[in-house]
Amino acid sequence: MKRTFTTSRRGALKMGLAASLAAPSIARAQAWPPGTITWINPFPAGGGTDTFARPLAAQVGEQLGCQIIVDNKGGAGGTVGASQAAKMKPDGSVFFVGAIHHTIAPSIYKSLDYDLEKNFEPITMIALVPQVVSINPKRVPAKNAAEFLVYVRANPGKVNYASPGAGTAHHLAGELFKLETKTEITHIPYRGAGPAMQDLLAGNVDMMFDGMGTSATQIRSDRLLGLAVATPQRLPEFPDMPTSAEIGVPNWIVSTWYGLWAIKGTPQPIVDRMYAEIVKAMATPKMQAIWKDQTAQMGGEKPADFAKRIRTEIEKWQKVVAAAGVKLD
Repeated sequence: MKRTFTTSRRGALKMGLAASLAAPSIARAQAWPPGTITWINPFPAGGGTDTFARPLAAQVGEQLGCQIIVDNKGGAGGTVGASQAAKMKPDGSVFFVGAIHHTIAPSIYKSLDYDLEKNFEPITMIALVPQVVSINPKRVPAKNAAEFLVYVRANPGKVNYASPGAGTAHHLAGELFKLETKTEITHIPYRGAGPAMQDLLAGNVDMMFDGMGTSATQIRSDRLLGLAVATPQRLPEFPDMPTSAEIGVPNWIVSTWYGLWAIKGTPQPIVDRMYAEIVKAMATPKMQAIWKDQTAQMGGEKPADFAKRIRTEIEKWQKVVAAAGVKLD
């Protein structure tokens, strides 16, 4: 006997099929969080990402009742760890804590085996830190920005600057500074902000374009001399430090930001829950005190707004990379 199906029965079958396909995702979300969650940090320990990721991970883990491990996988300006994270299972057990550097990488590297916008799901920005240009006063004979610019122009190529790696925001901040000041400063890349800062403090390099998150303590202790902050207004924490405009470089406006992504395909309820827990954590006095001490702006913007920030930054740095003529293998 020929079997016929009514429209309502077809609809019921479609709904049943959709439900069966969604069931594994729903089950994973309901079983979340697992006992341990990993946040892959694609930079070595001791850098700006660690400054914010580690206390935030501890607070969020406490709220969720599980352990969140920050796993450092540094190399190639953060692209090695990003590549590893992109290949992880989207089951909510692994997240990626990256930075502005990852919006620069597509323009500066000839080939990447991951796509920031296709392989990751934006959750939120966790911190935004203004950049500062600082020198080791024992190596560079300058007491302020004006003296520094006179010296570096009189000695093209002699002064060098450290960065956490080629293609990082620190590197591009330096290249933008050179373009705007028409100076010649030699770039020395390191495998992370921590090693770069250590060598700067040890007197092995002259200067650094760095986020206040890792430079503030060194400037306060006079181990480094902050020449200018890359913001439109002076920072309340450093009222005596001039802005980039005040030293004659008005277009040198750069901030280093850090963010959290899920692996693309992670169930939406897990993404939503992680976002909610981060916002909750950032409202605690403990987190706010840490961010303030680092002269950082609290994050917590909605995932859609974070996605827009990522797209805007990618387009911005494409122009800077093209102007500076920077390319890496």
